[in-house]
Amino acid sequence: MTTAQTTKIKRQRTLTGKVVSNKMDKTIVVLVERRVKHPVLGKIIMRSAKYKAHDENNQYNEGDTVEIAEGRPISRSKSWTATRLIEAARVI
Repeated sequence: MTTAQTTKIKRQRTLTGKVVSNKMDKTIVVLVERRVKHPVLGKIIMRSAKYKAHDENNQYNEGDTVEIAEGRPISRSKSWTATRLIEAARVI
């Protein structure tokens, strides 16, 4: 067997969402929306979930679109880490 076959490559689960809160220290709350087809009606509906993500430098603000990656549990409710900024919030 080659080394490529023996080592397992674990893909990290990533999600994209909007920051709805950054009031906690080193933690952001990210709202992730997804579109699903209703099983009976066949209509496309929006489903959403909020995830708490680790933000080491407190660099993300409300309204920013960010990518979060799943990792080991950091606290009771936080097992995601903010990896990159996709789009900054527009300040008016």
